[in-house]
Amino acid sequence: MDLCVCIPARNEAARLATLLDALATQTWSAPVVVAIAVNNTGDDSLAVIEAAGRRYAGRLMLHAREVTFAPAQAHAGSARRLAMDSGLALLSAADHGVLVSTDADTRPPSDWLANIARAMSQGVDIVGGRIEIEESEPLPDGVVQLKAAWDRYWQDVRAIEDALDPLPWDPAPRHGDHTGASLAITTALYRACGGVPLLRTGEDRALVNAALALGGRLAHPVDLFTRVSPRRDGRAEGGMALAMQELFELAARGERPRAPGFEHWRERAAWRRSLRTRPDGQALIAREEPLLAPMPYDMELDVALPDFAS
Repeated sequence: MDLCVCIPARNEAARLATLLDALATQTWSAPVVVAIAVNNTGDDSLAVIEAAGRRYAGRLMLHAREVTFAPAQAHAGSARRLAMDSGLALLSAADHGVLVSTDADTRPPSDWLANIARAMSQGVDIVGGRIEIEESEPLPDGVVQLKAAWDRYWQDVRAIEDALDPLPWDPAPRHGDHTGASLAITTALYRACGGVPLLRTGEDRALVNAALALGGRLAHPVDLFTRVSPRRDGRAEGGMALAMQELFELAARGERPRAPGFEHWRERAAWRRSLRTRPDGQALIAREEPLLAPMPYDMELDVALPDFAS
């Protein structure tokens, strides 16, 4: 299996070295091929990449491409597409190529690529990695409690889905993350999707949905994760930085967040199961689900309010 790690980077000189150090220490036996799209950048990111190339010569095969997008195209979709398309070109001769998306502010564990390869070898086309907060950047207690409440909520949602609409290629226990910070897709399916959609935000979720609409199989192995900075000054619109900012604001106000009640997820799981009986059910779900009315946010999450605003 040939892998290429694909990284969009915009003014990320302060964080790229940490990511490249982590890639150099992977247990993956082959040299790690890396495509970096340095876009709309005014810092010394290229110098950081060049230094890492010298430091890890023979271990990291770094391919950086610098571009300045026009204002209308200077967004997450353009940057991730450039990184992924650059990786695709590097693997053009590979029979079993896999593009691995990540972000410049991540720090994957040493077995990240090996776990991706093992998951892909089980017959799936897309693999998502769990997002963990970088432990070297601790959060306030109130934000920690909020995040824990959301984690419990999504665990309960996955339990509902696994009970009513289990997927043999994505068995429990599993996580539920498949974002650009840790997302692997076969080169064949990536080509068939037409690449990363050119969206200002949500380009990673749109790519996954396009892959599912073509019948792709998505897995969420519990042993696959990466660490991500909880910074609130992100480079992409509507990304994780915005979500972290919202958590901080809720914590400051001492408010409980709201989410769709579990009965809505039971109805959704039953709906998916009914469609999945059709020959093209997997693809049909991916095409039809975005057209459904949004679930109402009619349930407060269980958060320990006495300690919440600390």
